[in-house]
Amino acid sequence: MTELSSVSIIPVSKPGKKLIGERLWRAFIWALLVFGAAVMILPFLWLLTSSLKTQLAIFRYPPQWIPNPVRFQNYVEAWTTKPFGVYLRNTALILILNEIAIVGTSSLCAYGFARIEFPGKNFWFGVLLSTMMLPGIVLMIPTFVIFSRLHWVNTYYPLIIPAFFGGGAFNIFLLRQFFRTLPEELTDAARIDGCSEFGIFWRIMMPLAKPALATVAVFTFIGTWNDYMGPLLYLSKDPNKYTVALGLATFRSAFLGRTRWDLLMAASTMMIMPIIVIYFLAQRYFIQGIAVSGLKG
Repeated sequence: MTELSSVSIIPVSKPGKKLIGERLWRAFIWALLVFGAAVMILPFLWLLTSSLKTQLAIFRYPPQWIPNPVRFQNYVEAWTTKPFGVYLRNTALILILNEIAIVGTSSLCAYGFARIEFPGKNFWFGVLLSTMMLPGIVLMIPTFVIFSRLHWVNTYYPLIIPAFFGGGAFNIFLLRQFFRTLPEELTDAARIDGCSEFGIFWRIMMPLAKPALATVAVFTFIGTWNDYMGPLLYLSKDPNKYTVALGLATFRSAFLGRTRWDLLMAASTMMIMPIIVIYFLAQRYFIQGIAVSGLKG
């Protein structure tokens, strides 16, 4: 009895009002996120299901979410109605060259602004950032005049060559922020060992900057794949040079004024799938690059 009486009994406390409130708030946030995700994914689901329906089933009311019958033939007909193989080849050529140019030149410029001291560095970086305030529509006519006088209209040069000159202010800013988060001791130790500045950039900085480089690569892929205005200005004279975006825009005129919505939905689904696949494959690096690049201003 003495041993039992000496043991202290610790009462189990019930969850307080604060803990219950936190759980309710977390549940509300989760419900809000699920609702927002459902609203955002709803148009894509409608596009996907419509691509497997007949022409009449798309406009049936009430809407039929599960296609019956399922028509995979829509994808075959959409692919053969327009030469999407040619469009895909043209887009791939522009995309590969843009990826090499933008990732390479923007990382070089970003490393210079982040780690190399030169007169007026902050001033020129401010000038670079100020170019982001100019709307693209303002530069469209002057740029077209320049390229037309260079006789680059109806060629791929206007869509590729500018990428080799810096790679864009936003990409430079993003990579500069990432380079500034890396320890200075790495570059100092490399300089002591006799490594050149380009060697430091290529052997040390570039391998460590994979998340930020993946982010720039994803942005470049999406921007090039979805680019419609550039090909419309410079490639509209020759259908054999059309890109995917331009070919998809002309898809409605393939049926003599009558739009085949079932085939248009199938073609749109085929063209949007590469972006979704690339994003999910690079999602981890994409999020990491965005998060780390904003740690230091």
